[in-house]
Amino acid sequence: MTDLDIDQYYMKKALRLAVRGAGRTSPNPLVGAVLVKDGEIVGRGFHEVLGGAHAEVNAITDAGEAAKGSTLYVTLEPCNHQGLTPPCTRAVLAAGISRVVCGMKDPNPDVAGGGCEYLSARGVETISGVLETECRGINQPFIKYVTTGLPYVRLKAAATLDGFIATAAGDSKWITNERSRQAGHKLRYTSDAVLVGIGTVLADDPLLTARLGGRGALRQSVRIVLDTHLQTPPESKLVRSAESSPVWIACSTAAPAERESALSRPGVTIIRTPTADSGLDLAPLLKELGRRRISCILVEGGGRVHGSFMESGFADEFYFFYAPKILGDREAVGMIRGRPRLRIADSVPAFGVRTKNVDGDILVSGRFHKELY
Repeated sequence: MTDLDIDQYYMKKALRLAVRGAGRTSPNPLVGAVLVKDGEIVGRGFHEVLGGAHAEVNAITDAGEAAKGSTLYVTLEPCNHQGLTPPCTRAVLAAGISRVVCGMKDPNPDVAGGGCEYLSARGVETISGVLETECRGINQPFIKYVTTGLPYVRLKAAATLDGFIATAAGDSKWITNERSRQAGHKLRYTSDAVLVGIGTVLADDPLLTARLGGRGALRQSVRIVLDTHLQTPPESKLVRSAESSPVWIACSTAAPAERESALSRPGVTIIRTPTADSGLDLAPLLKELGRRRISCILVEGGGRVHGSFMESGFADEFYFFYAPKILGDREAVGMIRGRPRLRIADSVPAFGVRTKNVDGDILVSGRFHKELY
C-alpha cells in the first residue's frame, strides 16, 4: 500500500466513528479520530455530544501513553480556539503526537488561526485534504451554517409511485411501511428542527417527535409550524406537548394578538415574520432560525411548503420515500406543489441521487445543488 492508501484507510475508520455522533453534536460538526502507531490503532474517539470532549481528546484518552509518537487521523482540522472546550491543538502537543492527517480544514470564518498551521509551526507534520469530499459530505449542515448563518434544509416526503402524499380526502396513513417510517424518525432525530405547514397540522394533528425504539431518551428537535394566521388549534398534540418539547409557530406580523396569547400560554414560541406573495417570507424566517442556533431543518410538508422551499432555492437535500402503490387520482395531493412549468427543460435538476430499497419501499435521496458546501 502507498502512503496515500494507508492514510485513506485510516481516515475511513475515522469517518465511521464521526457519524456515531449524529443527532447529539449540533450545531457543532461530526468529527471522528483514530490514533495509529506502528501500524496499529491505539486510540479511537468521536465527538459524542455538544459541550463534551472533542474527537481528538477522546482518542488521546483512549490511547493513553501510546499516543506519544503516533499519527492522528481526524476528519476535521483540530480546533485552535477556546469554545465550549479547550483547544484540541494543545492536547495534541501535550500527548506528543508526531503527525496529524486531516480530512478537511475548518470552514468556520470566525475561527482565528488554523489548527494545522499552529501544529506545523511547532514541529508536528500535518497533511490535509485526505478523503475531503467524504469528510465534507457528513458535515453539510455544519458547513452551510457556519459559512452563511442559515440552516441546512432537508425535504422529506412519503409518496405513492405516482407522487401523491395524500388522497383528495386528506388520508395519508400509512403510505409507506414501518421501516421507512423509522428512517423518517431518524431524520428527525438528526435534525435540529422539524417543520410543517398549517395544512398538515389541521389534517393530521401530528406530534412530530422522533420515536426510535430501544434508543432510550432522545433529544427532541424543535417542532416548527408555518402558520400565517395562527390557526393552530390550542388542543392540538403539538400545543399540548409544548412544555415537554419545544414548539415554535411562525406567523405573519398581522396575525391576531389574541391567538398569540392563547398559544403562548401553553408554552408555544411565536415568531412573527414578514409575508411574501401568499405566504411567509422564508428568507428572514431562516435567518432568524439560524440566529436561534437551528443549523438543520427537516421539512415534512405538505406539498405547498415543499414547493416554497424548492422554488426559493433554500432547499438543499431531499429524502423521498416511495411505496409500491399507485393512487391514480388526479385530485390527490402531490408531494411538491411548486410553480407551473410548461417545458421539461424548466425542471429542477437533482444531483448526487441515490436509491435504497427499504423493505419494498424505495428511498430516493439527493441534493438540489450541484456542488457540496
